[in-house]
Amino acid sequence: MAGNNQIYVALLRGINVGGKNKIKMTELRSSLENIGLRRVKTYIQSGNVLFESSDAEATVRQRIEQEIAAVFGITLTVVIRTAEEMEKIVRHCPFSSELIAEAAATCVGESLYVALLPEPPLPSGIEKLAAANNEDDTYEIVGRDVYLLFRHSVRDAKLSVNLQKLGKPVTVRNWNTMSKLVEMAKELRE
Repeated sequence: MAGNNQIYVALLRGINVGGKNKIKMTELRSSLENIGLRRVKTYIQSGNVLFESSDAEATVRQRIEQEIAAVFGITLTVVIRTAEEMEKIVRHCPFSSELIAEAAATCVGESLYVALLPEPPLPSGIEKLAAANNEDDTYEIVGRDVYLLFRHSVRDAKLSVNLQKLGKPVTVRNWNTMSKLVEMAKELRE
């Protein structure tokens, strides 16, 4: 990789969910290329974007949010991670494979997710989430990421509904998506 170019993953919050905030990925790619992001790739329709830039995370985040507001008329939060940060998230899952298998056996759909925040939650938010969670689901907060393990369904889980108690915008991705983004980021780096 030349100079200080960084491979980033941008996770757009609330894109193409339930017929709202519709953005075609081809249009998103070209608008992000127009603001100088390089080698832009998208994965599925839920707003997962990989790209290369030499700018700092905060700068890139602000430019993407402004571009989406200007081009698509949608105000949203973009959560950014470097390729290395994404790899670390996937490599350091705090749940044992036994615990994950146990949850997967009773869960409708995916059981393992990661909630990603632009910055770490405040202690008051962490306390509120702890108070609101039932014993059904398990979570582990690591910096600005929250690992989520559901035993029944992500859709009906109190934990999903209560993530906003952390006091920061949050976007959630299932484990398969996280793993695929890590794989795509590695390909971009090579």
